[in-house]
Amino acid sequence: HVQLVESGGGSVQAGDSLRLACTTSGYMLWNYCMVWFRQAPGKEREAVAAIDSDDEKTYANSVKDRFTISQDKAKRTMYLQMNSLKSEDGAMYYCAIERATACGKYWATNPYGYWGQGTQVTVS
Repeated sequence: HVQLVESGGGSVQAGDSLRLACTTSGYMLWNYCMVWFRQAPGKEREAVAAIDSDDEKTYANSVKDRFTISQDKAKRTMYLQMNSLKSEDGAMYYCAIERATACGKYWATNPYGYWGQGTQVTVS
């Protein structure tokens, strides 16, 4: 079983930056796709960015050029650096992971078996 814990959320003003972290523990997946999702009240969940075990990265168009996904495998932690935050970026942010050889073009809609509890980002 894989456990995921998100951290780094908070309340910021538009234009500010935040860095989220997602730390995994428990069973280690050697080949995986790891994703940041977000969900705002009354809206559908949205896939934001993904990174796989080969460090290939993919972004949603809505965050491209503003958000950067990265990972530190030694720390078993994935990060999401969010710059130039907008009010529409406010949401609960979740990380998820699934065993996979790559994230692939269906990364945003593939099923993920392991999820964190989320960290809240508020942008005013």
